[in-house]
Amino acid sequence: MELKQYLDYRKELLRESRDQEGFTSEASFIGISVLPLMADAKLIDSEDWQETYYSFAAEKIKINGYMVNESGERLQLFILNEDSVNLAATENDMAISQKSYYENHFSRAVKFVKRAINRNLEDTQDSSPANVLINQLSSGDILNQFDVVEIFLVSATATMEMRGNDPKPKKFDFENEEFSVSYAQGREQLKKKMLIIRRLIDLNFLLDVMISQGNREILTIEFGNVFGAPLSAIKAASEANFESYLCVIPATNLAELYRLHSTRLLEKNVRSFLDYKNDANRGMLATMKKDPSKFIAFNNGLTITATASDTSQQSGITLIHSLTDFQIVNGGQTTASIYFGKKANVDISKVFITAKINVVKEVAEQELNAFIKEISLYSNTQNKVTTVDLDSQNPQLIKLKAMTMSVVTPSGKKWFFDRARGEYSTMLKKSGNRNRLEKEFEDRRFSKEDLGKYYTAWGAQPYMVKKGGIKVFKFFITALCGDGEKRKPVDIDRTFYEELIAKIILFDRLNKIHGIGKRAIGQLRSAVVPYAISILYAHTDGGKSDLYFDLSRIWKSEGLEEDLADFMEELMRLTNELIKKYADSDDVGENSKKKELWDRVCSSTEIQMFMSKKTSIHILGKYTISTEERKKLSKRNKKIVDFKYLSDNVSIFTNGIAFYDRILVAMNDNLSTVDLVKLSAIKSAIAKREDLSQKHINFEQELTRTIGNEHPEVFEYRPVEEDLIWKNSFEFILKVYNNALENNAEVSVEFKKIEEMAKHKGIKYYSVFVQIGEALNKGQLPTMQQLWYASHILELKGSAHIL
Repeated sequence: MELKQYLDYRKELLRESRDQEGFTSEASFIGISVLPLMADAKLIDSEDWQETYYSFAAEKIKINGYMVNESGERLQLFILNEDSVNLAATENDMAISQKSYYENHFSRAVKFVKRAINRNLEDTQDSSPANVLINQLSSGDILNQFDVVEIFLVSATATMEMRGNDPKPKKFDFENEEFSVSYAQGREQLKKKMLIIRRLIDLNFLLDVMISQGNREILTIEFGNVFGAPLSAIKAASEANFESYLCVIPATNLAELYRLHSTRLLEKNVRSFLDYKNDANRGMLATMKKDPSKFIAFNNGLTITATASDTSQQSGITLIHSLTDFQIVNGGQTTASIYFGKKANVDISKVFITAKINVVKEVAEQELNAFIKEISLYSNTQNKVTTVDLDSQNPQLIKLKAMTMSVVTPSGKKWFFDRARGEYSTMLKKSGNRNRLEKEFEDRRFSKEDLGKYYTAWGAQPYMVKKGGIKVFKFFITALCGDGEKRKPVDIDRTFYEELIAKIILFDRLNKIHGIGKRAIGQLRSAVVPYAISILYAHTDGGKSDLYFDLSRIWKSEGLEEDLADFMEELMRLTNELIKKYADSDDVGENSKKKELWDRVCSSTEIQMFMSKKTSIHILGKYTISTEERKKLSKRNKKIVDFKYLSDNVSIFTNGIAFYDRILVAMNDNLSTVDLVKLSAIKSAIAKREDLSQKHINFEQELTRTIGNEHPEVFEYRPVEEDLIWKNSFEFILKVYNNALENNAEVSVEFKKIEEMAKHKGIKYYSVFVQIGEALNKGQLPTMQQLWYASHILELKGSAHIL
């Protein structure tokens, strides 16, 4: 990777992180540009963080914010290298080759932690957002809860080896640090070791995540470093691409593994650790306490997967030195129970666990996921386990992507679904008109992670939205795909899509109304917005009345009408105060992730009084519809034509033959004979106006993604005017089709009208519109040849206003 690519990506991140007022602040850079990529890499459980800026320049102390991991034992702190987001910084400033540069920044956060624990930061103002964190770090209960402080240094710099004239990417690892803390819990004075883990989040890391399309960061376990010795095992199976080992792991070693890596060990586990209230976890705890030596007999053990191993042989025993892409795919609750049992002062020195290690070599992520799913199903035959595809290849997400390509809004615009991380960025690079597209999709773009929040907020689980991350996404995907038993998969039709977009508009508009910084309603936006939406839901769809909120009204207006916006602002102001009033912790942000707080707020006297006001009754009456009206809406246009295949063809044709000639020049030495044949077939299809096969479309998409990463200069061109006719003709056809559906008109009749108008104006090939209308009426797509014939109507002055 060249330095220029990192610096270009830095510009992209700074551009993306502009807040509502068009500025890039430290908080917006972390929250908008960095946390989503860290969540993709599974370094954090959620994108939801508490912004708690604190800086004391004279003492070289700084912190930007924090979050607590899902299982609660790890405090994760964020510090931004402010020099790295300075727009005036030079390219030389952004290339870092010295480890000490980063260590100096880490030391500011470490100093904050140690000073806070020792109560040496108590001179902060009462209004300081860091006060809650500072008070927590000096609290005995919180110090007892946290075993690890993980510090993430966010730096928009490229870490490079600068020897010679050709800088190379470089990676720095930072050693962990342990220090002793003393604290009181009740009348007891306690002492323990606190672990500090330091992790650099630089441009190298961020671009790697983007290039991998949001795949998690690979976890490699060096057993000598963790256990003090290799892991002894017996080889049970060995094939060309598969090996299996059996071993026994001391519980003390497993607990240390969890302390170092927490839930990253369990990313692909189908279950999550609940707590000791769960019968299975309570049983494990009881066995550890009363009969530890029998734990190995009672427990089913672990199933571990990896994609590579480093082993050696000694006296007939296999010594496993390391495992790459280490994942505990079965036995996650056992692992967590052992760790939290030890944390609760249970003696686990006599506890051992059996483990089966499966090393699956040279497989793609998708194949590995399928293998793990089978393990999960076969390993849990006694207890029903529902598995869903959490990646971008989930069939329901693919259908949703097709919807964004097939449906236009009443004003004739489309939404962009960033189904796999990097799709939007690749589209911008390929377009040749980045500024226009950025403006076009500025407020009409969403990711699969965003969907989890938007969809779930319209319900009775706003605390789940506040948790964010994999928790809310799993909840959303399960709702979308069903559970294989009582709950059926959602039908991804036009009505579902329109209502989903309405939910996105509602959520996004409330975010803007709430505001940020000094003009904001408060400092709890990430809780207030979903809470307010869920309160609205509770008094409409989720209530006992026969009334449903009319989401189609938001879809049609593509925004919130003024009286509804005013009503929701008033509701958010009240919600902000009630969250603070009913929270049972000083850390209100974290407390809002609990169902108990939501129940208190939703059922409060204040909410009941607010919803009983005359203005509230008027709003609910105006924006709700009956069950019968809702049924009529859901029946309308249930099935629509899927335009994705045609859209993919149009995208390739719009690139033009010259674009693929540029690819040949840039990649000729790296393309196989088969690849060259496919590329030639694509150029031939464009020249002859013939539809491309799905095989060639898939090849082109994978090829251009690779080029975007390795040869971005290929995208530095603008399509010629004659190639743009494909896109313009496609959008014209799509608008005619969608307008017909929106107005409950017959599709073929609407295209017949276009034909008559074209004939009257003397447009060539006017009969093609009848052919297209009849095809769409049958659920069939027009051909690329027909699209070319139809493009001649665009020569008519004012054709954009025909509709």
